[in-house]
Amino acid sequence: MNALTKRGRNAGRLLAIAWALVVALLLAHNAYLWLGKRIAPETDILALLPVQERDPVLQASFTHMVDAAQQRVAVLVGAPDWADARRAAEAYGAVLARHADLFHSTPLDEQTQNDWLALFQQHRLTLLAAPQETQLRQEAPSFWRDAALSQLYSPFGGPKLGAWQDDPFGLFSGWVQERAQETPVRPRDGHLFVADGERQYVLLPLTLRLPAFSLGAQESALPVLAQAEAAARQAVAGVEIISAGVILHAAAASSQAAGEMSTIGLGSLAGIILLTWLTFRSVKPIALILLSISIGCLGSLSVCWLLFGKVHLMTLVFGASLIGVAQDYGIYFLCNRLGADPALDSRALLRRLLPGLCLTLLAAVIGYMGLALTPFPGLRHMAVFSALGLVFAWLTVVFWFPALIGGGSLKSGVLVARYGARARWPLLRANRATLIGGVLFAVFAVVGISRLGVNDDIRLLQTPPAHLIRDQIKLGKLLDGPTPVQFYLVRGDSAESVLQREETLKLRLLPLIAQKHISGVQAMSNWVPSLQTQAARRALLDAAILQPGAALDLLAQSVDEGPEWAGKVRAQLEQAGAPLSIDAFLQVPASEPWRHLWLGKVEGGYASIVALRGMQYAAIPLLAKAGEGMPGVQWVDKVSEISSVLGRYRVYMGAVVLGAYVVVFGLLLPRYRRRTWRVLAPTALASVAVLALLGYLNLPLQLFHVLALMLLLGVGVDYGIFMQEHPDRRNNTPWLAVGLSAANTILSFGLLALSKTAALQAFGLTMLIGTALVWLLSPCFATADPRSAADAAGEI
Repeated sequence: MNALTKRGRNAGRLLAIAWALVVALLLAHNAYLWLGKRIAPETDILALLPVQERDPVLQASFTHMVDAAQQRVAVLVGAPDWADARRAAEAYGAVLARHADLFHSTPLDEQTQNDWLALFQQHRLTLLAAPQETQLRQEAPSFWRDAALSQLYSPFGGPKLGAWQDDPFGLFSGWVQERAQETPVRPRDGHLFVADGERQYVLLPLTLRLPAFSLGAQESALPVLAQAEAAARQAVAGVEIISAGVILHAAAASSQAAGEMSTIGLGSLAGIILLTWLTFRSVKPIALILLSISIGCLGSLSVCWLLFGKVHLMTLVFGASLIGVAQDYGIYFLCNRLGADPALDSRALLRRLLPGLCLTLLAAVIGYMGLALTPFPGLRHMAVFSALGLVFAWLTVVFWFPALIGGGSLKSGVLVARYGARARWPLLRANRATLIGGVLFAVFAVVGISRLGVNDDIRLLQTPPAHLIRDQIKLGKLLDGPTPVQFYLVRGDSAESVLQREETLKLRLLPLIAQKHISGVQAMSNWVPSLQTQAARRALLDAAILQPGAALDLLAQSVDEGPEWAGKVRAQLEQAGAPLSIDAFLQVPASEPWRHLWLGKVEGGYASIVALRGMQYAAIPLLAKAGEGMPGVQWVDKVSEISSVLGRYRVYMGAVVLGAYVVVFGLLLPRYRRRTWRVLAPTALASVAVLALLGYLNLPLQLFHVLALMLLLGVGVDYGIFMQEHPDRRNNTPWLAVGLSAANTILSFGLLALSKTAALQAFGLTMLIGTALVWLLSPCFATADPRSAADAAGEI
């Protein structure tokens, strides 16, 4: 026996040394990541969303739209008087000019406007506004002669681009004006100008040079924007500043997440330290618990980085709640050490507790791994991070705690003496009281769950600050910009096919524009018509204007010019008659605001995006119907798509939760036999009660409530195992372990329930209520049999 004990001690020392080497590697790797590589957590909230794996082109279109928007910052500087608005904007811009490494803006001058028009002037004979095309089909040549004379002699004949003979009939000017209708923004005094009924605004379109989701970019750019705003307000009192951009939302989310991570992490640690001190009245148990938690966090960070190459900030926020769960194993061991015979060796105690510890770890990991079954990359990261943290904390308890505690007993604190005795807790028996309680609970559950609704709208999970929402809405109305999450995806075998299908789609959308469901469309075919359309327009121009005896010859007679003049103008116009190509357009600066609409060559052909301006959300069904039956045209509503994914996985994960109960029951059955249901019953009843309470509170069920129920299974089973491992009701040790573990878990997830991130709030609230109920119900389901766990395990 002594030889076996000695070999066991030697094996324990070797395992402790091996674990020390592993911990040293974890420390070195974390030092490298944080101090050497200086990693920064990812803050892109879109990284948490599911990827459209079945249709890579559809996913690429959404990414294309988002990428085009995320580097842009739009600032409106407004005042009732244009001179004041311009002066404030110049003060704002002067600050930004000193930080050209952060922001880029294109100056608006005459050269910029000329460069913008240069390509189109070379192809102006094929570019026609829709009303002009109709007029070319319907009006006589004399109509165009009179229009040209009006352009020549009338001072109010409309804007002129270049010399009169370059565009005598105003066709190119008309096309440019039509393109200008795609935005209410106009050039004015070297600035971009837009106005509403009360104020006149200078628009400052900025391009961020650093990634918007980079913490470094946020820390550098936001103070500069704040300085610029202060300079504008100092220049003009009462000036209005409206700012919008992905970086503003990303910075707000990062700041919120960092604050919540500190609150949850520090709050959990403070609670653990206080409760551990009140229980053991010693620093050593506190140090051991913190040691296991720290190693759990180090291990999960290292392995997650090795697996995924990144760690999302929301993973760290969620991981902060891990503190309240990872301490369960250490608490369980220390409480049993406290109540054990002082003569019992800690390694012998560990061997006695190891079956229960293994089952608790397995159940908790199953709970966390349920999160990994979702299509959300962020949730998978959180699941792996948390499960790894539990494993590393558990291994620390198993390999180090016996050696670090040694023999003898621990001191008991005031909490041990005052914590309610387990023997006084009501015990579930086959009697009238139990029957009445069961009926009342059934009525409570049925009524509550019958009132439970569901809402999977992804917009419920968005919680940006109110001022950012207010600015975004006002800027969107002023600029009449499109939404990046609802649009049409157009595909075809060739670029020409895509452009033709865009043109057909735009014709279908004209009634919706007339009914003001949308204010207009942004499409590549607005700027580069299909070759078919360009050829048809050229034929119209030839017939109505350029051919002998048509409008050009009539115009030459009216201005007392001969055939030579008409031939010279005809030749000059025909030089601008070559068709405009997509490739040529994409290579010039004028295409920069629209490049995100062209996906180009993709899997299976070519694709583009048709974006909608001024879309009314009530018109979404009409817009979806407008594209039906059109080859290669697909309506994309990313909000609806993600919401439907949330709904499908809410149902799917509900089934997974039920399946997990069956799996855990099977794992526990060999050890607990007829008592297995007693291990699971508290958690199952608590889950039902949580659903009922959500119904009574009028809180709609979401995926994140169901995911929390999955985790509740992993955590709640621990308490059932603790109680069944020590069926003697006179032994208060398991009840103390359950109380401490539950209190710390409630503290962690209670703090998570205070999160301003709706998903984490729903998760935390479910865990808070559920854990509290499992804590209260666990002793009720303990067996009344005072025999040892080993004997009771043999019950049939």
